[in-house]
Amino acid sequence: MATTAASAAMLAAGSGTLAQSPAPAARPANAPFGYCLNTSTVRGAKLGIDAVVDIAARAGFNGIEPWISELEEFEKKGGSLKDLGKKLADNGIAVPSAIGFAKWIVNDDAERAKGLEQMKRDMDKVAAIGGTHIAAPAVGATKPEDPAIDLLAAGARYREVCNIGDQAGVIPEVEVWGFSKTLTRLADAMMVAIASGHPKACVLADVYHLYKGGSDAAGLRLINGATMSCIHFNDYPADPPRETITDAHRIFPGDGVAPIKQILTTLRDTGFRGYLSLELFNRDYWKQAPPKVAEAGIAKMKEAVAKAFG
Repeated sequence: MATTAASAAMLAAGSGTLAQSPAPAARPANAPFGYCLNTSTVRGAKLGIDAVVDIAARAGFNGIEPWISELEEFEKKGGSLKDLGKKLADNGIAVPSAIGFAKWIVNDDAERAKGLEQMKRDMDKVAAIGGTHIAAPAVGATKPEDPAIDLLAAGARYREVCNIGDQAGVIPEVEVWGFSKTLTRLADAMMVAIASGHPKACVLADVYHLYKGGSDAAGLRLINGATMSCIHFNDYPADPPRETITDAHRIFPGDGVAPIKQILTTLRDTGFRGYLSLELFNRDYWKQAPPKVAEAGIAKMKEAVAKAFG
């Protein structure tokens, strides 16, 4: 109890030992965030990660959020992650997060051990390209038939992941998945992070997933924003309703009904200076030329920020 209480206090108060965003400490009040391209947004063209880096750089993004599967494919084709990291650095592109699917949270000890081994391999890849964080979603505990997960137990398991991250130099983010049986809501992810008692514990929120899982965006005000490296930034239409909406319905920020201004102002006011990561799975966008989607996406992001802060 004491450990959990101390962790909660640090998350709320902003202890100096907490994980800090890789973003510059000072940004203008009217432009407090970095702009990141999650590679899912242009997945339809099935480009390699090297080509997506070029697209992101030309569009004006200063961050990219790759998927581990893309880094693996890049290596299989003879690419060097070290060289990719240099290319990112040369173009001024940070890697504030990456998307992996290690089964760190499951109840089965043997399966979880394999998941931790996978997480270490994934973290090493992220570190090789200069990345700082990796998503830690509830893989293996998402379907209705999957075994229930005790969130206090999940906190202890997440601490194991954080300890691995300490060695790799990469911080895992407890990710909110609104469609999932586990870590459905922002409150669930926060409980796991706090229960871990780890000084670098952090969460990865998503505009769409907050809505899908039934989390009010007002809950973001309870997070020390300086602990967050990025947030998945997107929007959603009024129809279909929350019960049936899917990832494929995500749209550009500002084109839907999400409380974008509230989210942006809350993030800034809580000390978040990380990256807005454009994560979409919209099949209509996938049919378009990736450079066009990237350029339209960052324009929409900047427009949303301008509307929020003037």
